[in-house]
Amino acid sequence: MSNSALFAIVALIWGTTWIAITFQLGEIHPILSVAIRFSLAAAILGIFCAVRGLSLRLPKHLHIKMAAAGLCFYGLEYSLLYLSQQYIISALVALMSSGMIYINVLLRRVILKKPIRMEVVVGAAFGMLGIGLIFYPEFSQLKADTLLVFGITLALTSFLFAGLGNVLSERILDYGTPVVQMNFWAMSYGSISILAFALVSDIDWVLPTRWEYYLAISYLSIFGSVIAFGAYMKLVRQMGSDKTAYVVLVYPIVALLVSTIFEGYQWYLASLIGVFFVILGNAIAMGKLSIKRRSAVT
Repeated sequence: MSNSALFAIVALIWGTTWIAITFQLGEIHPILSVAIRFSLAAAILGIFCAVRGLSLRLPKHLHIKMAAAGLCFYGLEYSLLYLSQQYIISALVALMSSGMIYINVLLRRVILKKPIRMEVVVGAAFGMLGIGLIFYPEFSQLKADTLLVFGITLALTSFLFAGLGNVLSERILDYGTPVVQMNFWAMSYGSISILAFALVSDIDWVLPTRWEYYLAISYLSIFGSVIAFGAYMKLVRQMGSDKTAYVVLVYPIVALLVSTIFEGYQWYLASLIGVFFVILGNAIAMGKLSIKRRSAVT
C-alpha cells in the first residue's frame, strides 16, 4: 500500500476517534479506559497472529525495546493525554500536539543518529501556523488558572513520551521487525504497565454501564488501534518517524469536517486559511514542494 493511502487511513480514522472518546469520559477512570482499549487491541492482534500462523517469537533485545516503546506510546502517552483533556480544551491539545513533530525530529537525531530533514522542520512550521489559525476562535474559552497549567503540563509530558515511542518504534522497525508482531508486544507491554499502575493506585475498578461505551471502545480498539496504528507503523518504517508524525496536524481537520456534519461546526476565514497552511506544510514535509536550502543536517 502506498504512503499516501496509509497516511489517509490514519488521518481519517484518528480524525473520528474523538467522537468515540467522548462516550468514554465520565463512565470510568480514563486510565482504565486506556488499559481496556489497548488490551483489546493486543488480544485482537494476538488472535490474528494465531489464525495466520505468524510467529510471535522475537529476540530478547527487541522485547526490551518493545516494552519501552509500549510503556511510552500506549501507556504513558495516552494515559496522560486522556487525563489532560479533563482540564484543557481540545483546541489547545491540537495546537500543542503539533509540536510533537519537533520532538520527533530532535529525538530521531539524538537517539537514532539520523539527519534532521529540513523539509520536515519547515513543513511543520506551516502546519503549526495552520492549526493555530483553525482553532483561533476557541482559544477565547481559555481561563488562566492552576488547572489549565496542570492540564498543559500533562499534555506536554504525553507528547514527549509520544516522541520517544515514535523513535523507539522506528529503531525496532529498522531491525526488520514485522509491524503486526511489534504492535502486539508493544500494546501488550503498554497495557500491562497501565493495569499495574491501576492496581497499586486508588482507582475504582467498575464496569461501564452504558452500551455506548462498549460500542466506542470497540471502535477505538479495532479501528483506532489495530488498523490505524498498523498503518502508522508501516509509515514509520517507510518514511521515518519525523515525517509520519505530520499526521497529528492533518487529522484535526478531519475531526472538524466530521464536526461540521454532525455538530454544525462554523467555519471562519481564519479556519480556511489555516487548512491551506496545513496542506502546504504537508506538501513541503513530504517532499512534494522543494525548499531552497539543504534538505538535511548531518
